[in-house]
Amino acid sequence: MIIAVASGKGGTGKTTISVALSLSINENIKLLDCDVEEPNAGLFLDLNSIQEEIVTVGIPRVDNKKCKFCGKCQEVCQFNAITVLKDKVLVFDELCHSCGGCEKACPAEAISEINKPIGTITHAHSKSLSFVQGKLAIGRAMSPPLIRAVKNRIDKNIINIIDCPPGNSCPVITAVNGSDYIILVTEASPFGLHDLKLSVETMKEITIPFGVIVNRTIPTYAEVQKYCKMEHIPILLEIEENLKVAKAYSEGKTLIDTIPELKVQLQRIAENIKRGIL
Repeated sequence: MIIAVASGKGGTGKTTISVALSLSINENIKLLDCDVEEPNAGLFLDLNSIQEEIVTVGIPRVDNKKCKFCGKCQEVCQFNAITVLKDKVLVFDELCHSCGGCEKACPAEAISEINKPIGTITHAHSKSLSFVQGKLAIGRAMSPPLIRAVKNRIDKNIINIIDCPPGNSCPVITAVNGSDYIILVTEASPFGLHDLKLSVETMKEITIPFGVIVNRTIPTYAEVQKYCKMEHIPILLEIEENLKVAKAYSEGKTLIDTIPELKVQLQRIAENIKRGIL
């Protein structure tokens, strides 16, 4: 089973929930940090057996001696990553999506691929928890290839928790794709509600069941709850604003370290997802 934890904006507590949920389930769990531009789930875990691997993608290189400058490679590229001039071919690595189309389209077989590093994947363990983290290399513009590489480490025989990137763009779609259920984490604020609405519209398009955890709720703002009720979206959990949680977070402690009673509620959420009740 795959549960993705996402949010329309950063700072809602998505990683906090991902880690707490992973530590609450009394089974073998794999936590995959797919927020590859700013991975931080590992900071809250006592990790051991740490191993790291480099992830590469294929980037085209053109042999000008073989090239006929026919422009077929430029025609097939939908991302303007390759441009054919009179006597040379330019490849823009940062625009390339490594689809291999240009190589297949070349009638002169003048295009081959080189492997270019895009980041690293870290493997580690923490008690019964398996942990995988992707970290995008500095200067790399596209995170989806690395997110897919992290997701290739999913173990379908156990429960997998995916800590997704924030927002609603390509990295998030890549991270949640193939999940059995999505937990949207939002905060009780006008900004949280605004971005939650965007996330909800996105989730409706990809037709994966989802529910909402409302973080940092306050008595004076109930608009998020009203919106979820109006849209018939299940609210899985509400967590009250608590200064102790913020202090504990700054010390690297988890949510269930601070509010132990949440462990049972998170267990129940995971069990209900697993049984298909939500």
